Amino acid sequence: MDDVRMLIQDALKQAMVNKDAMRRDVLRMTQSAFKQIEIDERRTLSPEDAMTVLQKEIKKRRESVEEARKAGREDIAADEAAQLAVLEVFLPQQMSREEIEVVVRAAVAETGAASPKDMGKLMAALMPKVKGRADGRLVNEVVKAVLGG
Repeated sequence: MDDVRMLIQDALKQAMVNKDAMRRDVLRMTQSAFKQIEIDERRTLSPEDAMTVLQKEIKKRRESVEEARKAGREDIAADEAAQLAVLEVFLPQQMSREEIEVVVRAAVAETGAASPKDMGKLMAALMPKVKGRADGRLVNEVVKAVLGG
């Protein structure tokens, strides 16, 4: 797995060459998030840690888009959606709903989960398998559908 920090650094250089201010600023903010965690925790981020930070940045922007739309601020939603598009490029290929369902059914067989009460146990077994490759909200929807919740 390539270190996402190096990919972002290369993309930042390209954005600067192309004079793409919005892309440049989004990538710089993401690099700042990496650096802030390294400073706060006094350690160097592993590629997996960097991917986790990137996913948090993406999640923040998805939530911002939703909130802006609820508030009727389409201008802010459009800006956040553009930032989101810049960052999503760095995520690994995302799983489809059908692929998630296959993994969920395998985890159900593995854990013996049978009802919505077993959802916590099932999610604990499932999330490490799909981490970084599937949106948690979509995984949650599929689990609820499979368990009949």
